[in-house]
Order: sequence, then C-alpha cells, then structure tokens
Amino acid sequence: MLQNALPEHVQARLTDYAKLLRIDRPIGTLLLLWPTYWALWLAGNGSPSVANIIIFTLGVFMMRAAGCAINDFADREWDRHVERTQDRPLTTGRIQAWEAIALFGSLCLISFLMVVLFTNSLTLYLSFGGAILAFIYPFMKRYTHLPQLFLGAAFSWAIPMAWAAEANELSQLTWLLFTANVLWTVAYDTFYAMVDRDDDLKVGIKSTAVLFGDADRAILAVLQTLVILVLIMVGRQADLGSFYYLGLVVMACLFVYQQYLAKDRARDGCFKAFLNNNWAGLAVFVGLILDLAL
Repeated sequence: MLQNALPEHVQARLTDYAKLLRIDRPIGTLLLLWPTYWALWLAGNGSPSVANIIIFTLGVFMMRAAGCAINDFADREWDRHVERTQDRPLTTGRIQAWEAIALFGSLCLISFLMVVLFTNSLTLYLSFGGAILAFIYPFMKRYTHLPQLFLGAAFSWAIPMAWAAEANELSQLTWLLFTANVLWTVAYDTFYAMVDRDDDLKVGIKSTAVLFGDADRAILAVLQTLVILVLIMVGRQADLGSFYYLGLVVMACLFVYQQYLAKDRARDGCFKAFLNNNWAGLAVFVGLILDLAL
C-alpha cells in the first residue's frame, strides 16, 4: 500500500537501492548467517543471549548489504561486460558511485555502533578486522586469482566476533569453525564464479574458477571434503553428538548433489549449486541446536 502511494520515480529509486544492497536476493545474508549462528550457539552452550542473536542477525544483514555496495562500486566498469551483472544500478548509472560509498560507510557505522553499545571490548577490537576485510575483498580480483579466499575470511569474521560477544574470549574451537567456513566459502563462491567464468576470461577478472580451470570440480570436491573433516573436528572437540553428525551427513549429501548440478559446468547448474549451499548451512545449524538442546 505504501509503495503504491509513492511517486513512480521514488519507487524506481528504492528498487535500485534494494538491488544495490541485494535486499531482493537474501542468499548472501543466509550464507553469512548460518556460520554466525553456529558460533553463537556453540559459544553459548546451546543458549546464546537473545540480545546477541538480534545484534548479529542485524549486523550480518547490514554488513552483507555494505559489502554488496562496495563490491558494485569496485566492479562498476567491469560489470557491463558480464551477462549476469550488466544491468546493475551502478553500472547503468541509475545510482552514482558516491551513493554506493555513502551507503557502505553508513551501514558500517551503524554496525559498529551496535558493537560499541551492546557488546564487549574484544568484539569491538575484532570489528575493525571485519570492516577492513569487507572493504578490500572486492578489489582483490584485480591482483590475485584467490579473491574467494579473501571473501572467505570476510564472511567468516563474524564467527570470532560472535564468539567473543557471547563468551568474551576466543578458543581453538573458534578458529576451527573459522577455518571450516573459509574453506566452505571458497568452495561455494567458486561455483558462483563458474557462472561468470567465460565473461571473466574476456574481461581479465581473476577468480578461483579461472585459476582451477578444468580441475575445478575435483578441487571443489577436495575443499568440500575438508569442510566436513574440519567440522568433524569441531564436533569432537565440542563433545557433540548424533544430531550434529547427522547434520554433517546431510551437508555431505548436498555437496555431492552440488557436484551433480555442476557436472556440465553450465551457468544454470553452477548457480543452482551455489544456491544449494543455503540448505547445507541450515542442516548443520539444525543438527547443532538439536544436539545442544537434547
């Protein structure tokens, strides 16, 4: 009702801002959220504070949106040469570069204030690392074939922050979980990069999909296996039980399904394989909370 009452040009601007911040595509937020919840529930022994759940849910949403804004700013010239991204608001000029930078800064500031006001000093110190990673990741594809590794670190930084907020300390278990998520992020974002590989090769964009070449699916299988193995180590160290390991079995089965989806390396299949990782993260989370609860 409210949207229909707004002038048409205002509706168009709001739609473009939603596209810039990927509000219409929540998959990135979900892929950030599940590992953050893993950390909160483990650090809180199955009962994390409601305040931390709210803070990190909102923080994940805002920092993912901020990351999308700075990513589109960095790629605004390249995106016009890539089929999937050529209609993005920054690329077409419907949103100006300064607006993307302003949105990035504003969202980071709001997230920072939530950390300052509602968490502890250790979480505050860690937040600087998260902001730096969110800023530098989009520019890495200019200099290295491993931008997915930087994305993995950026996407995983919520784990030590959430752990610190809940437990006011970090442990070996924190960094095992961090390692598992970095490996997982590299794997699923390589599927995502495989969607654009042909265009990226023409433009000169670097990615793990370009680096791995014909060995992509084999290397992804290794990465996915390592994710399961490290998460098994997490389970053993945290003394988790059958529900958690059942969640890992579901994740492993979904990894096999993703390999099937991407077997021909077609754009649609690789994109579906990427999207399927939402269910893999959810499976581990459900197994974890059931195990800790029961």
